[in-house]
Amino acid sequence: MATKNRVLFKVVILGNAAVGKTSLLNQFVNNKFSNQYKATIGADFLTKEVFLDNRIVTLQIWDTAGQERFQSLGVAFYRGADCCVLVCDVTAPSSFQSLSSWKDEFLIQAAPADPDNFPFVVLGNKVDLEKERVVSLKKARQLFCSENDTPYFETSAKDGRNVEEAFEAIARLAQEREIDEFELTQDNGIILDEEEEGRMRRLRRGNCAC
Repeated sequence: MATKNRVLFKVVILGNAAVGKTSLLNQFVNNKFSNQYKATIGADFLTKEVFLDNRIVTLQIWDTAGQERFQSLGVAFYRGADCCVLVCDVTAPSSFQSLSSWKDEFLIQAAPADPDNFPFVVLGNKVDLEKERVVSLKKARQLFCSENDTPYFETSAKDGRNVEEAFEAIARLAQEREIDEFELTQDNGIILDEEEEGRMRRLRRGNCAC
């Protein structure tokens, strides 16, 4: 099987201001969390290497501003993305309601070749604030997994809950998009090894984590 030993995937994180996008990225890349909120200005990115299916995958993760005044910058940062992460706050219903707008805006600005099959992952953040929670796991799963066939993970940037698992799923979905890396059949069809095919099937069914 002829594949590259290293590959770079671009990931864009979107969502309302203060849902924890920067904190999730900092937890994943640096294993750190800060209670001090600082709004992202424009966009910035961090990278992290992960080992995925016998090769090194570099995730270039773009953290974008949630404030409306910066949304016009989107086209400069969204283009070339391999996966889009939509982040909401389980203590803020409005952040869930905004996700469809963020998704639509991304598809317009990024203009992927196959928008119907472009990979999205939703992260319901701040699950450590259980007493303040207003969006239930059941409701979130119904909205994203059942209705939109989008993987949904509940995360905590503060204690790290499900952060690694979520970004592994993100990397795998980005890898699926780069399916030309895998073997071609004699008739130029594409096949996956059985283990990878199983993982992708589970993700596409809505592999939700709580």
